Parts: sequence; C-alpha cells; structure tokens
Amino acid sequence: MLEALRNAFKLPDLRRRIFYTLLILVIFRMASNIPVPGVDRLALKAFFDSATSGGQAAGLGQFANLLNLLSGGAVQNFSVLAAGVYPYVTAQIVLQLLLPIFPKWEQQIKEEGEEGQRKMNQWTFYLTVPLAALSAFGQAQLFRSASIGTQQILPNFGWGPGQVLPTITLLITMTAGTMFAVWLGELISEQGIGNGLSLIIFGGIVSRVPSSFQSIWETDGIVGILIYVVIMVLTILFIVFVQDGERRIKVQYGKRVRGMKVYGGGSTYIPLKINTAGMIPLIFAQSILAFPAVIAQFFLGSTNPGVVKFANSVVSFFGGDNIWYAPLYFLAVFGLTYFYTFVMIEQQNLPEMLQKQGGFIPGVRPGKKTEEHILGIYKRITLAGALFLGIVAVLPYIVGLFMKSNQMLIQSSGLLIVVGTVMDTVRQLEAQLLMRNYEGFLR
Repeated sequence: MLEALRNAFKLPDLRRRIFYTLLILVIFRMASNIPVPGVDRLALKAFFDSATSGGQAAGLGQFANLLNLLSGGAVQNFSVLAAGVYPYVTAQIVLQLLLPIFPKWEQQIKEEGEEGQRKMNQWTFYLTVPLAALSAFGQAQLFRSASIGTQQILPNFGWGPGQVLPTITLLITMTAGTMFAVWLGELISEQGIGNGLSLIIFGGIVSRVPSSFQSIWETDGIVGILIYVVIMVLTILFIVFVQDGERRIKVQYGKRVRGMKVYGGGSTYIPLKINTAGMIPLIFAQSILAFPAVIAQFFLGSTNPGVVKFANSVVSFFGGDNIWYAPLYFLAVFGLTYFYTFVMIEQQNLPEMLQKQGGFIPGVRPGKKTEEHILGIYKRITLAGALFLGIVAVLPYIVGLFMKSNQMLIQSSGLLIVVGTVMDTVRQLEAQLLMRNYEGFLR
C-alpha cells in the first residue's frame, strides 16, 4: 500500500487530484468556523455546555448534536455552514420518492440517459435552495428559544423593529453556506478523488474526534477510552467484513459464430453486494427523522403554552432524547436500506443488460424469470445488510446502557460513513493506478 501511495504521488495528474481534494477539505473546515452574523458565541458555548452536562438544554442539545453530525461539526460554532449538506440530501430523498409515483416521468429520465440524470441533478439543486432556507430558519429558531438565562444566542433574530434586516441577512448567509458546501462537494467529485458529498461529511466527523476524546476522558476516564477504542476497532472490522461481503451469481454467455470464427461461450459471475445501499440509508434516516424537529422549531416561539410544549416534545423526541428514538431509528434505517437497494437495482436493470450481451443464468430463463431470480436473491441478502446497518445505527444507544457516555470517539453511524468513504476513495485511487499499469492497493 505504501508503494502504491508513493507511485500515486509520482503521477502529476493523480498528485494534483489528491492535493486538490485536501485543499477543498481545508477550505470547508475553515468556512465551518466562520460564525453567522449576529450570533453570541459565549451564549452558544453556554448552551452546549448545559446540554452536555444534562442541564435545561439537554433535549435541544441532543437534536443540535444530530444536526452537528449532518453539517460536519458546523452547528456547534453556528457557522455559515451550519445547515450543512442536509437540505441537499433531503432534496435527493424527495425526488427519489417522487419518481416511482410518476412512472412516465421515471421512464423519461431513464430513456434520456445522461441527459435525464443531468436534469435530475438540476431539479435537486433547485429544490435544495428553499429547503436550505427552511432549515436555516428552523435552526435559528431553535437557538433563539434555547438561550440560557438572560444570554441570548441570537439577540437580533425575529421580525420585530430593527430585527428584519439581521434576520434576512442570517437566512441568506446560511442558505448560501449550504450551496457553497454542496458546490465544494461537487468540485471534489469532478476534479478530485472520491465522492465529494461523503468526503465533506467525513471531514466534519473526523474533526470532532479530539473533542469526543476529551468528553469521554472527563466522563469515563482512561478505562472508558480503552473500552471505546476496542468497540471502535471491532465495529470497523465488522463494517469492512460486511461491506465487502457479496453473493456471486454465475453467468454463462452463449457462443456466436461469425464467418469462420466463434465468439463468446465463456462464463463469469455477477457480484451482488450484501450492503448494496452503502451508507446512504443512515444519512437518509437521520435526515428524515430530523425533519419533524426542524418543522417543530417554527412553533417554539408561539405565545400558546400548549403549542410550545408540544413543539418541545417533538424536538426532544426526534432529537434522540427519548427511549423510543433508537427503535424508530433502527426501523427507519432497516426500511430505507430495502428502499434504496431496490431503487439501485431498477437503475442497473441487470436482466435486460444480460439479455443484450447474450448472457444468461444457468437454469433460469432470460427475461422475467431472470428478474424474479435476481430480486429473490437481493431480498434475502438485503435482510442481512439491513440488520447490519440498523445495528450500526443504534450501537451508541446500546453502549449508553452500560457506560456513562454514549458519545464514542466516532458515532457508529459516522464510523460507517468514515470507513465507507475511505474504502471508496482507496478503490478510486487503485483504479487510477491500474489504468496506468501500476499495482493497486489490493492484491
């Protein structure tokens, strides 16, 4: 692997891609520390300190920590990137859910191929803008209602006299910050190495390790740190084992005679991944479960005590400060794993591709029977993948039953994103090296 890395840095184009990716990540981390206009940093710190110690902001703090993961650690600083890429992820979810509802629209996207995918990306960007503004307003409303004592986190936020201009400025700044973060991710995907969106989230997760280390040290001491390190290493091994697991289906290709030559007749296999959906269901589940809390934040400033109480309970429940949140999170991840897996299967359209290439599965008729055969296998192996992702998602809550802190050095859902991103990036580097006749990372 070290030799392969050395060879990668010898190639000017690949070296430029690696440094370009690192530069974009540095820019993202720098922007994550630029606060929005009008925020009181001392009051914000007091809020998170109260949430960590189980004070009056504990319920809202759980939700803020969830948003912190999706934004790559920007919420804790309430920076211009506090909304993160969460609105973009939500826009993708909405459009993917709408496609099966409108079959003609879905068929048109498939027929247009690359052009159809480009249109989908444009619609995703258009939908991200209002969702980013909505998320920005919700977060601002959350911190406005979460002030500790007489300290106001956002003293100038609202629609009263002298507050309109600062409020509009804050919303525009945070919306622009989301689009800037998405743009940085697109730059990495196009000109760097790896999946840009995943690397943006990856950078935020890894940057929080030192603060998590300090928190565990203060709560559980050296023994707690050792236990969490062992849990993290075992979780990484488990993730790698399942991520690389696959079911191989043998495929035979018929012989074709052209003139005096015979073509085809060979055999190969189709690798069906146990976890085809990767880390996407975890991000989707967190985004979906966070959405009710974002909406509830709009009502925290209501003059009706009953409405405020209900809004607080919704924020507390969907922020993770509830015994039922972990089972709900598990079910959401489980269901979304199946949903996203079958969305990807439809896009791949393996039976039609095999038929066009003259391939068939031995003992299975081409066409409808092949499709049913592949779907049946996917249903069985996806059960293992869905259970795996669900367990990884709720692991911190299980650990929290036996330890004082459930923070972990890296949250298990974040760990899956980190491991998946690293593996994906390494594979892309390997592919680049193999194209240039170098030995890859994996032999």
